[in-house]
Parts: sequence; structure tokens; C-alpha cells
Amino acid sequence: MGLLDHPLISRIRRNHALEHATIHILSRRYRNLHVMGQSMPGGFILYGDVSTDAVMEAAQEALERLRAGQRELAVHPTCGTNAVVAGTLAGLGAFLVLSPRRRNLMEWLGRLPTVLLVATLGFILGQRLGLALQSAITTDPRVDRLRIVAIAREERGPLVLHRVYTEDR
Repeated sequence: MGLLDHPLISRIRRNHALEHATIHILSRRYRNLHVMGQSMPGGFILYGDVSTDAVMEAAQEALERLRAGQRELAVHPTCGTNAVVAGTLAGLGAFLVLSPRRRNLMEWLGRLPTVLLVATLGFILGQRLGLALQSAITTDPRVDRLRIVAIAREERGPLVLHRVYTEDR
């Protein structure tokens, strides 16, 4: 058994896929909707002001569509995986351009265009690599045994969140 198949990690990956699929469906239904998610072994949390009924309907549809083979719903362009990979590549590229030698301020400033170019390319490449990592590592659209057992709404001042609880059948 590989690390990705460990029961705890596998549950998180499947819930992550369901979270993304739910966000895709909500975003298509409600233009200009701003939601974020966080996956865990027992389900996922959606942060954003949306009705509980809408979350339930979208999550159920997401589960059905993933089961029907719509694997592309498991990957989302605004996932934190993309941000981490893009930021890491941009930062690493900038570090490599600036760090090999000590330079005076004028030499350092002269390298700034190269740093910006490398960081921008790292960011662009990181976005694409992040999507590939989501597909291969951080999500798993095989949700056949997953079921939604409850959704709980919480309001913390202006913050609205929904906890979507899942379990394996």
C-alpha cells in the first residue's frame, strides 16, 4: 500500500475532490460567488455566504457527477495547491537568481528584471504544475463509497461556513 492509499490520506483526497466539485457547481449556479474550502478526513468546510440548501444540493450533485466519471470536477484552478506550487517556484527562482554571489546594491538592482522574469515564469509554470499535482496527488475522484451524512451551518460574525460531513459506506 502506497502513502496515497493510506486510509486517512485517501479519505482526505476524496473529500478534497468532492469539495472542488461542489465549488465548481456552486460557482456555475451563483455568479460572483466567493467560497473557499478546506478538506479533512471527515468531510470538508466551505467558507462563504451561501444557503445551506444550496450547499446540500451542490454537494449531492457533485457526488453524483464524480461517480458518473466527471473526474475534471476534482481539480479546481483556485486550489491552494496551485498557490503553494506557484509561490514556491517563483520564490525559488528569485532566490537562485539573486543568491549565488554577493553583489553591491547596483548589481542587485540590475538583476531585478531577471528576478521578475524568473518569478513570473515560476508562477505561470506553478499554476500548471499545481493542476497536475491536484490530479495525481491531492485529490481522488473515486468517491463511489463516499456519502454525505450531514451539513452544518455556522455563523461567526460576518463569516459563514458550512461543515459537510462524509463517511464511507
